[in-house]
Amino acid sequence: MSTNPRQPTPCARCMAATVAVGALVCMASATAAPKSADAGDSPRAAARKLDSIEVTAQRYLPDYSIRNTRGATRTDTPLLDVPQAVTTVTDKLVADQAITSLGDAFRYLPGIGTAQGEGNRDTAVLRGNSTTGDFFVDGIRDDVQYFRDMYNLDRVEAIKGPNAMIFGRGGSGGVINRITRKADGVDLTNGTLQFGSHQRRRGTLDLGRAIGTTAGFRLNAMLEDSESHRDDAWLKRHGVNPTYGIDLGPDTNLDLSYERFHDERTADRGVPSFQGRPVDVPPSTFFGNPALSVSEATADAFDAALEHRFSPDLELRNHLRAADYDKMYQNVFPGAVGAGGTTVSLAAYRNETTRRNLFNQTDLVWNLRAGAVEHTLLAGVELGRQTTDNARLTGHFAPGDSVVSVLDPNVRVPVSFSQSASDADNHSVAKISALYLQNQIAFSPRWLAILGLRHDDFRVDLTNRRNGDVFRSKDRKNSPRAGIVFKPTADVSLYASLSRAFQPRAGDQLASLNADNAALEPESFRNRELGAKWDIRRDLQASLAVYRLDRRNVAVVDPDDPTRMRLTDGQVTRGVEIGLAGRISDAWQVMGGYARQNGELLADLGTSAHKGNRLAQLPRHSASLWNRYDFTPRLGAGLGIIHRGAMYANVDNQVTLPAFTRFDAALYWSATESLQMQLNIENLTDKRYFASAHSNNNITPGAPRSAWVSLNFAY
Repeated sequence: MSTNPRQPTPCARCMAATVAVGALVCMASATAAPKSADAGDSPRAAARKLDSIEVTAQRYLPDYSIRNTRGATRTDTPLLDVPQAVTTVTDKLVADQAITSLGDAFRYLPGIGTAQGEGNRDTAVLRGNSTTGDFFVDGIRDDVQYFRDMYNLDRVEAIKGPNAMIFGRGGSGGVINRITRKADGVDLTNGTLQFGSHQRRRGTLDLGRAIGTTAGFRLNAMLEDSESHRDDAWLKRHGVNPTYGIDLGPDTNLDLSYERFHDERTADRGVPSFQGRPVDVPPSTFFGNPALSVSEATADAFDAALEHRFSPDLELRNHLRAADYDKMYQNVFPGAVGAGGTTVSLAAYRNETTRRNLFNQTDLVWNLRAGAVEHTLLAGVELGRQTTDNARLTGHFAPGDSVVSVLDPNVRVPVSFSQSASDADNHSVAKISALYLQNQIAFSPRWLAILGLRHDDFRVDLTNRRNGDVFRSKDRKNSPRAGIVFKPTADVSLYASLSRAFQPRAGDQLASLNADNAALEPESFRNRELGAKWDIRRDLQASLAVYRLDRRNVAVVDPDDPTRMRLTDGQVTRGVEIGLAGRISDAWQVMGGYARQNGELLADLGTSAHKGNRLAQLPRHSASLWNRYDFTPRLGAGLGIIHRGAMYANVDNQVTLPAFTRFDAALYWSATESLQMQLNIENLTDKRYFASAHSNNNITPGAPRSAWVSLNFAY
């Protein structure tokens, strides 16, 4: 299989290909023998000549798995050779499950959960660490709090365990890296129309065109106008992402991309709890004032990526990303339920954030041989600047309006918003400069190693506009990474790794500096991991990881001097993760895994967060398995199972979200080679469950049985 980055990837976009045998020939998924392409052709010219193909065998590229990644090492590396747990959701799996939001993709990533995010943002829980900022696009930070869509993605990579050597600050439990679709010089016209439960109405378009033999244009677009299983809740979003790629010569490629994405929805913070459990009300019951609970986010991002190959062994890459974000959310939400269980108090606030990100990454990759030892050397520089303005207003109720009946909590009470004495009104500037070096060493076909070190200079100036206070932090941190891989056979690897990351006191949203913590050392995270990976067959991979993740330098009030903060060891998470992805047979594809995780506090971190308490939103057991089976080249079916054990909503361990097991199903029918019809049913048995939480009194009920019909076309 060619590793040419311009050659199209396995086809989730050939919607007619429900085929499990090689009877249908689809350019993006067939592993066919191409008619000759001249050795001097540019990558896009070669891709154009590959439009004419001849089937030589019934071979298949994986649809639910990938074999190589750049995200985990910044070099094109086989997953088998990466000493770290990496799980990928491909666009084929996204299409088969009718996934539209990033949070929905987490359910088939072992060891990764999702928190509620106050109903206005993606919040991943990676190895016991909740984050709203450890999100990346093509390896560059995308850290504003908003809900992300799947319309323009080739795949999503969950790279687990802290690894500041690759990604810089944060990433305490890992990162989520979205890989976008690129203009590759291939002519295609694909799209989806989707209708179904809760008035879901959604359309997507993926249009690609060649421009001569050395350039290409691609447009991905999406429009959605849907409602929700929750009373009076709704969602509207749209996105457009044109990309342009050109081969400036046989050794130089330039990719340009612009995305405008807008998401507007009801900010829904779910239901409160009573006596240690979520309140017993219908799943549709909305607590608060939905008319005054709204979230809006707009992202405008421009990317330019230039690659130049000086020789087959020496490559220079530069990636520039400039992104503007505008985020507002306002919510009226439930607080504590009264002692009698009949009333609930309401609270409200409004938050506005604008951020301008500018990042530039330059990587030099050099492959060389010293005797029998092969080296892949990476040297890189990252520069960045993030300017953030954040303001919060508190909501005020008329007397008597802030307490409502648990049986009738959907209210239209008025709320006025104004700034209280403790509300944030901040302006911050973060400046990032980093140098990193990495060596991937192949001592022999059986023994590999990876050694890396990154030095970050991270500075934040934060101005409190309410009182004029200015806080500054300057962190200079070294982040090492080391791993060793032993391959007893060519398709099995055993590894051990150690990595570190740090989280500055400004937090993942750059707004947490204050007089108490500005001078404190950053939090630190250390991950120790043992694992195994097995390519059972070329398109079926299994993995196992055993890890321990320690969180240190957590700031707590000094019990001997309440006016001071002190640092202590904060928490530890131990876990085992098992993953499986790919084809069991030509007709049967699977994706799933299992995780057993246990996390606890190592010290008292607050009045209700005591030593020994279990970490919030970390189930001891979780598992998932999705199956697709194609009975004929035109007819297939899918069946999925998701299990999540009981977990605590908060680190005080006072409220439990019960365990649940949910089943999903799908049917696929290719009416013609250009048109596929698809039915997805979520929560097949209409199981009542609670999907996620933000706190003890913000708990999201899972959706009841829902169904969607998709019409997928490809020309």
